[in-house]
Amino acid sequence: MAFLNPLSFSFKPKRLPANLYCMTLASVLCSLCYLAGIWQHSSRTFTGSSYSLTDGLSCSLATQTNRTTVPAMATAATTTVQLNFSSHRHAQDPPFAAARKHHFPRCSPELSEYTPCEDPRRSLKFDRERLVYRERHCPEAGEVLRCRIPAPKRYRVPFRWPESRESVWFANVPHKELTVEKKMQNWVRFNKGRFSFPGGGTMFPNGADKYIDDIGKLINLNDGSIRTAVDTGCGVASWGAYLLSRNILTVSFAPRDTHEAQVQFALERGVPALIGILASKRLPYPSRAFDMAHCSRCLIPWGQFDGLYLIEIDRILRPGGYWIISGPPINWETHWKGWERTPGDLKAEQSVIETVARSLCWKKLKQKNDIAIWQKPTNHLHCITNRKVFKKPQFCQAQDPDRAWYTKMEDCLTPLPQVAHKKEVAGGELAKWPERLNSIPPRIISGSLEGITAKIFTENTEIWKKRVAHYKEVNRQLGQPGRYRNLLDMNSFLGGFAAALVDDPVWVMNIVPVEAEVNTLGVIYERGLIGTYQNWCEAMSTYPRTYDFVHSDSVFTLYKDRCKMEDILLEMDRILRPEGSIIIRDDVDFVVEIRSMMDAMEYDTWIANHEKGPHEREKILLAVKRYWTSSSPNHIQRATKNVS
Repeated sequence: MAFLNPLSFSFKPKRLPANLYCMTLASVLCSLCYLAGIWQHSSRTFTGSSYSLTDGLSCSLATQTNRTTVPAMATAATTTVQLNFSSHRHAQDPPFAAARKHHFPRCSPELSEYTPCEDPRRSLKFDRERLVYRERHCPEAGEVLRCRIPAPKRYRVPFRWPESRESVWFANVPHKELTVEKKMQNWVRFNKGRFSFPGGGTMFPNGADKYIDDIGKLINLNDGSIRTAVDTGCGVASWGAYLLSRNILTVSFAPRDTHEAQVQFALERGVPALIGILASKRLPYPSRAFDMAHCSRCLIPWGQFDGLYLIEIDRILRPGGYWIISGPPINWETHWKGWERTPGDLKAEQSVIETVARSLCWKKLKQKNDIAIWQKPTNHLHCITNRKVFKKPQFCQAQDPDRAWYTKMEDCLTPLPQVAHKKEVAGGELAKWPERLNSIPPRIISGSLEGITAKIFTENTEIWKKRVAHYKEVNRQLGQPGRYRNLLDMNSFLGGFAAALVDDPVWVMNIVPVEAEVNTLGVIYERGLIGTYQNWCEAMSTYPRTYDFVHSDSVFTLYKDRCKMEDILLEMDRILRPEGSIIIRDDVDFVVEIRSMMDAMEYDTWIANHEKGPHEREKILLAVKRYWTSSSPNHIQRATKNVS
């Protein structure tokens, strides 16, 4: 193949068009005119009758006054005019929401044990009849504190479970009153900067373990039929603490009263507990929740007000559940002198309790020494018949038995679901633990929860297994046994988060917000888990530093336009311990805003992707609370590594 030689080409000059000469000439003339103009406006020389411009005269002023003349008297001088081309009118920059500065100051040290809705000072304004003043009374909008509650001076990270069951640092709960008041009952002892808990109680000075053994001789505590329990007037919750070794999960509650910090001791020990009282409102639990209820010298007047408080216990007991009582008036024949009451008074009190229990169709199973046990019927077929004998209480009409948030108690009997025959368990029979955890709950089988099917329940259980596994990848401490003990799930739905952690040495308080579309707390209890109702626009009925770990699933989406985001975050901060962790999963817009707030609240934060990948709008915010106390300087030394 031949290639052409480029050198063989000859080029001939061509004549340029006439219009190119015209364009060149025009360009030269324009350039000369431009240069002449620059020279003319940059400097001027005036001779003879000339004038000078006043120094500092601005263009804007000259324009506004529209002056075209100059002073008559002028000096014969040469003046250089310097024009100021900078802007003389400045508009305010529009606000930029993302750059808004968040500020969350620290509260005063005396607020280290502040419980907003059980504030002893506020409670004095309310009625003392039936102890109404010790119920929840939350601050009004103008009274809400917007500061961070400090830990007490020299606060220490709690002991790990199970050591925490027996030991609590004095610095964390600096109250010695119970060591004196309950000295002879083995509640709590103090030695060398720590409290120890021998497991004693008013009616079991030899220890809760032995006391539980005595109960176990009367009813079966070991076959898995009893999983959830409630302890009314719990003291330091030793009964619930020692039931944990028997796979029985107990909600212990007591008021914030003269027995200072009893619930706080329970929580520091790693035992589920809440501040609460039987007064005028329903307990914040659904109907048919607990397998067993307990009172050990709890001082609740069971026979008064037409048996109102026993009627409430009946509402929250599942069909076939047990009520256990020890202390006055049980075994009054032996103890009446020590109780400083007359035999006639105690005998009359027990007679009233026996009568109320029969009116509720309860059966007295056993009374041995200081312990008496009643059992609730498995259905109400017989109870419907004997309403001809017992005029009170009558069955409640048109009530929601699961509604229990600021709901007034009623002196009527909560009806059980209908049954076809006398041996059928009302509402459906529960599987024994641990099969109960993943069995389809009876409330779902019956179709009583709108839109929730067995398939949804099963899928939700599997989803949360994957989510918790993902959490343990992005937060390795969640997978470390003993790192966390007390966990809170702020929006539990079907309890999938808690169910996925059931093999870990933790317990989870499951919250069903009262604003949730479907009330699923009954399902959570049917699974053998525990929980309560809560409105997150208000404070929780617990002490500061209750939880080691807080989980929030779509809480901020749920409460959008209901209350301020920062108020929810401050409550989360109040109930979280120093060096505790938070996981928030929500829409990315909320997550970004929350992160900026939590950075201002002295947390170490980072954002992780959804377990399905980075393209999901839902993101995961992880936050670790830095260690600081009421005595810490303004400049905080980080106790946790800043993870990025």
